[in-house]
Amino acid sequence: MLLRPHWRVLICLALLLTLAAGMGLRSPSPPDEPRFVLAARDMVESGQWLLPHRGSELYAEKPPVFMWMQAATYSVVRDWNLAFLIPSLLAALTTLWLCWDLGRRLWNRRVGWWAVLALMSCLQFGLMAKRAQIDMVLVAMTTLSLWGLLRHLLERPNTRALWLAGFAAGLGTVTKGVGFLPLLVLLPWALWRWQVRGRAGVYLAPARPLLWLLPAFLLGTAVWLGPLGIALLTAPTPELQAYAHELLFKQTGTRYANAWHHVQPAWYYLQVMATLWLPGSLLLPALAPGWWRRLRRLDARWWLLLGWALLVLLFFSASPGKREVYIFPMLPALCVAAAPLLPGLLRRPGPRWVLLAYTAVLTVAALVIGVHLLGGSPWAHAQLARRSMPDSLLDPLGLWLFGFGLVMAVLLAGLRLRRTGLLVVLASLLLWNLYGWGLMPALDPYSSASAVMQRVGERIGAQAELGAVAWREQNLLQADRPVTDFGFKRDWNDQWQDAVPWLMQAPHKRWLLVAEPALSACVDRAQSIAIGSANRNDWWLVPGTALDAQCHATVVGGEAMGDDGD
Repeated sequence: MLLRPHWRVLICLALLLTLAAGMGLRSPSPPDEPRFVLAARDMVESGQWLLPHRGSELYAEKPPVFMWMQAATYSVVRDWNLAFLIPSLLAALTTLWLCWDLGRRLWNRRVGWWAVLALMSCLQFGLMAKRAQIDMVLVAMTTLSLWGLLRHLLERPNTRALWLAGFAAGLGTVTKGVGFLPLLVLLPWALWRWQVRGRAGVYLAPARPLLWLLPAFLLGTAVWLGPLGIALLTAPTPELQAYAHELLFKQTGTRYANAWHHVQPAWYYLQVMATLWLPGSLLLPALAPGWWRRLRRLDARWWLLLGWALLVLLFFSASPGKREVYIFPMLPALCVAAAPLLPGLLRRPGPRWVLLAYTAVLTVAALVIGVHLLGGSPWAHAQLARRSMPDSLLDPLGLWLFGFGLVMAVLLAGLRLRRTGLLVVLASLLLWNLYGWGLMPALDPYSSASAVMQRVGERIGAQAELGAVAWREQNLLQADRPVTDFGFKRDWNDQWQDAVPWLMQAPHKRWLLVAEPALSACVDRAQSIAIGSANRNDWWLVPGTALDAQCHATVVGGEAMGDDGD
């Protein structure tokens, strides 16, 4: 089926249309998307690309490479709702191609297609491909680096592939810290090489060319560290030095060894794999015996793919700070390792029943939730209320989910047990089309805070000036005018200390947008306006006339909003 040219074209079109579904129909939404787009927009508007800013503060939690990509994309397409998602789309397509090419080179073309469809069917891949987070771009870089390394280690000596591998690892490292992970594949390769020493007819890649990885890696890191180093040498301001120290030390080594948030137990990633890697995780018990047999036969392909994935898992499990996206780089390698076994596996009744049950649960869940939403049940109202969303979403969300469930029910009845592999692939394609065309555009005004910020602009009028205390990135991003902020990570009381004189300079013209927990007791609530809720925060508009300038009350619990990013 997969070897016919027209099937290849149809599969490629389906993948492209699914991954691009809904692009341009939504705005950046929390937690991570708004802060990256806000920094990228500042780069475009200010012309200063070296140091990303979040409002008036430097943003030192992540290097600027991903934000450069978004800013560069905007410079071409001139639409932020398109530009912010294009890097993730291109990275996802690149990752799929690399998996196909690895499968083709290590086995054959048919295995390459199985690897592509396996990866596309896993929930985490689709979710990351349709989100503007760094992780999809990082995974493209780590997969590219692994691709280059495996070409040298398993095919034939290939210095150009090693240069590409090292450069991609270096660029990945200055994109999100852990881009060096593909280089760990040299450890299982060294162990395998020791195991097969003396065997005739076994290809042993030369070790000396691996030295080229070091200059290539440094060249990749120089994409960002080079300009930063020049700036530190020529204009070593205290702000720049603090930024470099924060990013190069606290956000890397300290964050790994002594994480201050997202602290999870050692087994945390097992539950991540069991849920976010569905339906692939359901086949892991059936895949394990086949993998083990091939490892015992010292097949270098599985030694390197599975050995590397295990090292990545151990690396992240050793850190107290854990997030589900951290082990995402493992997924493409595991899909390539699973691809040769999948045709035989799906001829067995056990795995087919498991996948059929997965699609049946997905179908029933969509139908039941759709009925609850369309019927306006108390449960449906409660779910929207928890997320500060209006009841007007009941019908559009219900129709999309119920429609998805109906189509899935028809596919279940038609394909049944005999074509469960195709059923799972179609379910994945339909799910991400549902996400892109239906769910996210409907939720967008509330998840992106655009509805609240539109009301803010209408209420204060075109001539008013707007400031913000205890704000979130999406507030600045969605505002219809420049916003004066008083810091993001600063204590709320410190923000108020600067906000009060700013407000008093023109009390009849200036307004403050404030999150309710940070609302000062010096504010007359009767003159202020509860402008709405977004992202589980209630927001107030405070006119300058509502503030008692002689009051010096302290906001209780006045810590900064913080950074909950990846």
